[in-house]
Amino acid sequence: MTPAPPDTSIPTLGPCLFPSPLHRIGGVDAPFKTDAADRILYHSHLLEDGRDVSTPSYEEAGAREQIYFDPQRTTAGIVTCGGLCPGLNDIIRGLVNQCHLQYGISRVYGFRYGYEGLVQRYGHTPLLLKPSSVEQAHHFGGTLLGSSRGQQDIGEMVDTLEDMKVDILFVIGGDGTLRGAAEIVKEIERRGLKKAVVGIPKTIDNDIRYFDKSFGFETAFAAAVQAVKCAYVEATGAVNGVGLVKLMGRDSGFIACYAALAGSNVDFVLIPEVPFELEGEGGLLESLRYRLNKRGSAVVVVAEGAGQHLMQTNGATDASGNQRYGDIGLFLKDRINTFFKERRTEANLKYIDPSYIVRSVPANAADNVYCSRLAQSAVHAAMAGKTGMLVGRWHGSFVHLPLELVIHGRRKVDATQELWRSVLECTGQPAVM
Repeated sequence: MTPAPPDTSIPTLGPCLFPSPLHRIGGVDAPFKTDAADRILYHSHLLEDGRDVSTPSYEEAGAREQIYFDPQRTTAGIVTCGGLCPGLNDIIRGLVNQCHLQYGISRVYGFRYGYEGLVQRYGHTPLLLKPSSVEQAHHFGGTLLGSSRGQQDIGEMVDTLEDMKVDILFVIGGDGTLRGAAEIVKEIERRGLKKAVVGIPKTIDNDIRYFDKSFGFETAFAAAVQAVKCAYVEATGAVNGVGLVKLMGRDSGFIACYAALAGSNVDFVLIPEVPFELEGEGGLLESLRYRLNKRGSAVVVVAEGAGQHLMQTNGATDASGNQRYGDIGLFLKDRINTFFKERRTEANLKYIDPSYIVRSVPANAADNVYCSRLAQSAVHAAMAGKTGMLVGRWHGSFVHLPLELVIHGRRKVDATQELWRSVLECTGQPAVM
């Protein structure tokens, strides 16, 4: 018998008669909540009784009583692709330990330098990984396997998996990497092979859909906070000081938002999801001049993908097929300096770009735990014969998601919801510039 849920009603002192002063910021309505309509479900799991089969749900991650692969005859492979991110070594260590120590899989190969390592003509010899070879890996940033960007021949990669008799491939990477994993799955199915491909999503931008968060994100924005604090110190130490910090975030501004909220000394946050203009009475430059006149200093945090409409780009792409963005940090540095010089106003701008520092640091304790649990969940899923999927956390529970569900879009900051509203309240910047 299912126990009755607890009483979640909240006592109220009386009727609310006064309009909130938070009704609007810069002409934008606040995302107010109502007690009756805005509620979070008590149960995160489907109930045994009264189950509503029409409600979408995910498989919960974890060990299965019956597994598909015979551990003594199983060979696993691990590949890390794309840019660096805190926690990569933690994931590798977790996979190796889970395979060896829990399932008794003695052959775990690490493919070097991303998908290149799965193409034999590059000559990157795979590493045979054991618990002894990864026991200290989590103390270091980066990936002990190396990484690379760019598409590789799917057929050649599957040929390597066949030649090495790899039964399970763990793919750690971002959206481009996961799209590649989905193509590998299709080629495996086309050949009629019985190989599992399980993804562990890696993105420092926290832009994977249907997940609470990506691994390494907490570590990354904590490192970004230190850069923001340094910018504040520099700005307040000079006449009309401006601290300008460019953070990672091609299409999603989560790191910029969280770094600003944690630092609490930021005056402007610029993200890809919220367009802004430089010129005019309500533009960034005039808003910045007003802030300097009022306070004597200012800190501006900009995500790398913000303000691309202000710059001319040639449409070139990188090795992963992503459009090469203009450098918004250097662009703003030049425009801000020029703006104040033309008005014969002293301004002392200090520009900080900590991007490679942010993504290269070792994972913190919270990400250590998160990565370990992701790795355990991935091995459990693969040993149960599940494929074409990835593992992640949703509403606090570790779940399985189909690859096809998450590779056709990115998670973005919603400018109408609470996170961006919190940023506006913290910085005091205009909602529209």
